[in-house]
Amino acid sequence: MRRYAYLKNPIQCNKKDFIYKIMLYKIKDNEIYLFKYCSKDAVICSFDDYYNDLNDLYDDWNDEIDEKGWIDIEDPLPCCQHDAFLPIRIKGRDTGKPQWGKTEILKDGK
Repeated sequence: MRRYAYLKNPIQCNKKDFIYKIMLYKIKDNEIYLFKYCSKDAVICSFDDYYNDLNDLYDDWNDEIDEKGWIDIEDPLPCCQHDAFLPIRIKGRDTGKPQWGKTEILKDGK
């Protein structure tokens, strides 16, 4: 399950960065990631957190999200980045020869 939300107000996360939107990705009942994005238009996250419990994540963040609330989106395609809003993957990951630092957008299965 993946859901994202925009924050009512940006939250400063360090000396220079602000979080504008977040995405939760639940893989299993006790394996939940929260991805944080430093721009409203960001496609890949800047920071992430790990949660053992979905209710804990909601307790931490529900008061911070805007009036649109949580928006459901599809889970990532195979070999694609979990935090990406587009089907982005590491080049060569599908063949077992990842080229770390190089990405590509999956189109028509290629």
